[in-house]
Amino acid sequence: MSLRKFLAPLAAVGGIVAANRRLRSTDELPPALDGRQHSYRWRGIDVAYTEAGDPDDPTLVLVHGINAAGSSGEYRAIFEALADDYHVIAPDLPGYGRSDRPPLQYSARLYTTFVDDLLSKFEPQAVVASSLSAAYTLEALTETDDHTVEELLLICPTAKAGPEPPKQWLRQLIRSPVVGEGLFNLITSRPAIRYFNADHGYYDPSKAGDDWQAYEWQTAHQPNARFASASFISGYLNSELDLASAIEELDVPTTIVWGRDADITPLEDGRELAEEADATLVVFDRALLLPHVEFPEEFIDVVDEHVDGHPEPTA
Repeated sequence: MSLRKFLAPLAAVGGIVAANRRLRSTDELPPALDGRQHSYRWRGIDVAYTEAGDPDDPTLVLVHGINAAGSSGEYRAIFEALADDYHVIAPDLPGYGRSDRPPLQYSARLYTTFVDDLLSKFEPQAVVASSLSAAYTLEALTETDDHTVEELLLICPTAKAGPEPPKQWLRQLIRSPVVGEGLFNLITSRPAIRYFNADHGYYDPSKAGDDWQAYEWQTAHQPNARFASASFISGYLNSELDLASAIEELDVPTTIVWGRDADITPLEDGRELAEEADATLVVFDRALLLPHVEFPEEFIDVVDEHVDGHPEPTA
């Protein structure tokens, strides 16, 4: 073997290491939401959350969905307005946002347990949960009958968002220190974030906004950002819960909100779920996975209509 052939792989690895180092965000991640910034300790993890509104108003907990750049900032379009009438709590899930990101083997069971403890801590009257977090919320509520939740609003809820069965090799690959970090940097590159938002997230990609997409890039390049997402991408955050059966068992008024043009979780899934669970289905035209971002005023009307203690919406 020539010296050049021997050194070529070493040079490639060195290039990946250098690129990874350049792409790590060294700036502290700012809060995604305006409000009172807090944290609390959960099983050795510092969980960050934003609070707003009068604590004497009904408490509304907002649980963001899971993706490679997930955070409580998913609710940025509605958080401030909701705080006019509600005591609003929006956490960053462990492994995301401003919460700690230890290199754990993240699982659906971990997030279900976290949501269970979250609901016990804040005792909300209502919960808004997005995508996979809807499954964790439903499972937490069905496992414990002493929660205070009286209303549920689920945005494009799903129990599966990764391969079935889960791919252990894929999780280990993304968790690996050099190649895995490089692969995750590709998945969360600026072009990849723009592509996902345009192809799956937003009917009108301009509603994502350049500032928000820059924030998504920054949160995805925090230290240890790839570990929770490694479990998500490989299928280990999938839930085994039957959503319709769980909603029926709870007997809690449930509103399901769906974007008519969503393709990852198509509207047909929403219609079937609402019919099986005897839940209310609200469909937003010209929306994909994020109707609460694309049509914030209309979404707040849905919240006001379905959470007790507030007048009917005027618009």
